[in-house]
Amino acid sequence: MSHLKLSTAVIAVVAISATAAAAREEIRRVGSSTVFPYTQAVAEQFANNTGFPSPIVESTGTGGGMQIFCGGIGEDFADITGASRRMKPSEYQLCVEGGVTDITEARIGSDGLSIAISRDNDFAWDLTLEEIYLALGAQVPVDGEWADNPYTTWNEINPDFPEVEIEVLGPPPTSGTRDAFVELAMWEGCMELDYVADNHDEDWVEENCSRMRTDGPFIEAGENDNLIVQRLQANSDAMGIFGYSFLFENQDTLKAVTVNGVEPMSETIADGSYPISRPLFFYIKNAHRGVIPGFNEFLDEYMSEEALAPGGYLEERGLVPLSDTARAELRERVANAVTMDPIE
Repeated sequence: MSHLKLSTAVIAVVAISATAAAAREEIRRVGSSTVFPYTQAVAEQFANNTGFPSPIVESTGTGGGMQIFCGGIGEDFADITGASRRMKPSEYQLCVEGGVTDITEARIGSDGLSIAISRDNDFAWDLTLEEIYLALGAQVPVDGEWADNPYTTWNEINPDFPEVEIEVLGPPPTSGTRDAFVELAMWEGCMELDYVADNHDEDWVEENCSRMRTDGPFIEAGENDNLIVQRLQANSDAMGIFGYSFLFENQDTLKAVTVNGVEPMSETIADGSYPISRPLFFYIKNAHRGVIPGFNEFLDEYMSEEALAPGGYLEERGLVPLSDTARAELRERVANAVTMDPIE
């Protein structure tokens, strides 16, 4: 495996920042629960190949990871954070305030937000985005008015559905998965409602269709997606929302709920035909390069074809790979520690 080559400019940055970041023995990664299993797999491969200590890989959620990552430079702050959405302008500003201004953004691939149910459930579930919103939105049209969601069973949403209680477990507001689900499923589903399409614009949708209901049918299950998997295995009528990798890894007990007739799989996520697809990222604190032992070698492993290419060990865990051209551009950007542009 060839190692990433640092440019003269990067070496200069490392030299300047070396006094700012005390040497910690282990690399520390925080962030998205969706990106967590990919980084964990890279960490294991890196430790096996190099003999460096295995990195500390924490699942804090995208928002929580940004808070930690952007807090400052030095051994008390993470070196890298995973994200199941792009960094927000407010998070970039938080980084600036924390003195974290030299950041490389790395899009590692794509993921589909899966809605899953136990294989013990024998109904062929297929939901439209509109039905997803009607089941989970805090407010919906009721008798021509925008009102609190009254629906408690699936057959109230669609008479062809079973008469079972709506119970959907999903991520909390700090999760990038939650952010992506709101934008890709809730907003789009809301806009499909006649009440909204005929009377309101996208600004109204963003303001009024972002809240998940809090009266029982939607259950915040924390940042640990494995807990959602366990709940679904225990209750065959419950559904769960998480990244495709968790469905992929639990296909023996869970099955996908198709969305608009499309099943989440590598092909449909890559070509965009699966409606709830999103990019995955991690963010690198360049001031810690050359200071935290093994950090450059860890990035080398993450950028390797063995990890990111089609057929690589991350695809085996559910990551949808980038194109050959996009991977080459990513590798060049990470190798040269290209600083991301400000997010406004």
